[in-house]
Amino acid sequence: MSKPADAVAEAAAILEKATRTGVPCAPVCSLLHEADIEAAYAVQRLHVERGIAAGRRLAGRKIGLTSPTVQRQLGVDRPDFGALFADMAVPEGRPIAPGRLLQPKVEAEVALVLGTDLPHGDPTVADLLRATAFALPALEIVDSRIADWGITVADNASCGLYVLGGTPVSLDRVDLRTVTMTLAKNGETVSEGTGADCLGSPLTAALWLASTLAGLGDPLRAGDIVLTGALGPMAVAAEGDEFAAHIEGLGTVTVTFASAATEGAAA
Repeated sequence: MSKPADAVAEAAAILEKATRTGVPCAPVCSLLHEADIEAAYAVQRLHVERGIAAGRRLAGRKIGLTSPTVQRQLGVDRPDFGALFADMAVPEGRPIAPGRLLQPKVEAEVALVLGTDLPHGDPTVADLLRATAFALPALEIVDSRIADWGITVADNASCGLYVLGGTPVSLDRVDLRTVTMTLAKNGETVSEGTGADCLGSPLTAALWLASTLAGLGDPLRAGDIVLTGALGPMAVAAEGDEFAAHIEGLGTVTVTFASAATEGAAA
């Protein structure tokens, strides 16, 4: 049987190969001894450390599994988190190239951008409100390096890319608990939800993340982007698809998945 450190390194190597080759891998949960959440986060930390060593810049965190319904479906009782690198950000208006992701799906979220650190292990809503510089509408393009869309913390909590809206909104101008969200795919609504569908409020999700990371000795810092979790069901994405999410009080954010034909014409 592999030692824990060997299992972590092996799982990381399998996931990295899937990313490099574009071929989804088999689940790594058995390698990490089923529900060993600490080992799964160890794989994720190794991914982050290697990314930073390679020159990538850590830009923030994402929160996943914020829907109670999804938690029940997957047999978990808490959210999870993953890392956001700066090179995972897709500017609005720039299409996502074919083949960049393995199994992309899109979900609409509220993004918070911090103006000050959140180092305390027991942050309050007031701490979070003071620390947040502004909010933005966001699209997370979730992805799975695991065949059949296996969801795991080790796979960076299934994070692929993200798109941020361009107009910052102060939190004193919007109540994130009551905002409504509509996500359209090629002009047709495919997902709807409210701020309350994200652990009761995106602020509640962000407080969970701030407390969890502070407890791990890696707190949220000024400048960090926090994707607070989906406000509604995610939608499958394919080449040529166009998505637009409107979040009341925050505005609209869009993304397009380029087709191979379009890429070829542009070349």
